[in-house]
Amino acid sequence: MTTAFVSYSWDNDEHKAWIAKLAADLRNDGVDVTLDQWHLVPGDQLPAFMEHAVRESDYVLIICTTKYKERSDNRSGGVGYEGDIMSGEMLTQGNQRKFIPILRQSPWLQAAPSWLAGKWYIDLSDNPYSDSQYRDLITTLLGTRPLPPPVSSPRVTRQMPPTVVNSVQSQASEPSFEPITIVGIIVDEVSTPLGDGTRGSALYNVPFRLSSDPPFEWAELFVASWNHPPRYTSMHRPGIASVSGNTIHLDGTTIDEIRQYHRDTLILAAQEANSKYLELLKLQQREQQREQQRIDQHKQNVKDTAKNIKFNE
Repeated sequence: MTTAFVSYSWDNDEHKAWIAKLAADLRNDGVDVTLDQWHLVPGDQLPAFMEHAVRESDYVLIICTTKYKERSDNRSGGVGYEGDIMSGEMLTQGNQRKFIPILRQSPWLQAAPSWLAGKWYIDLSDNPYSDSQYRDLITTLLGTRPLPPPVSSPRVTRQMPPTVVNSVQSQASEPSFEPITIVGIIVDEVSTPLGDGTRGSALYNVPFRLSSDPPFEWAELFVASWNHPPRYTSMHRPGIASVSGNTIHLDGTTIDEIRQYHRDTLILAAQEANSKYLELLKLQQREQQREQQRIDQHKQNVKDTAKNIKFNE
């Protein structure tokens, strides 16, 4: 489970309540957040708590306000001490991505400590804060940000010399492929959520029947298209799709999410897989034609040369 520590200044009661709500939202979305309001009790050693929280957490969320900037830049109080710990860890270990600035109070340059000014930050300054920015934070913490699509073979191929072009093969028909479509949800095989309050316990597996058993390459292309669709909503869940036989599984969603968000992405991913698989078939066909042309040319060269080799002279 991803762990995170929230570093902030006690500006006022309203700000502390906002921090607690953000931390609660993150915990509801599967991030184990450490917050002084919940984890400190009278008698605890504050320096030890801060050092341990910064050192042991996967991420540190730095809530930037003008007061936080002032205290951090002046190395004042707990904020100043945490700033020393964090900047020291970045200097000695180079783990820049562990420390994520979150803008709570605009503008950025008046809220960001000098040692954070050049970092990419999450903007949660709106009230209520932006859903897209919050999703950006969640996908970063959970490691589910969209990845670049795989690099494919070049689509433009060299033209073979005219001497080896076979007129019959050059007029070959398009490869035969019936596009695969999603028929519907296999209702009887939808799993039951755990519902025990743990991370992801409200989610479950939803299977979908395909119109036919897809080739292995199609299944891989579908999963890649699901993980990196050309269009998707802020509720998209990359990494949950798989294909087994003639069934697609989304393992980690709900039927309501599918109705509201995932249906269009599923259709789009299937269309992308059909298109890319057809391109793959065409590429394979061209490669086979070129190989056959090479073999035919070799045989013809052997025949032509053999005619001129005499053994009875």
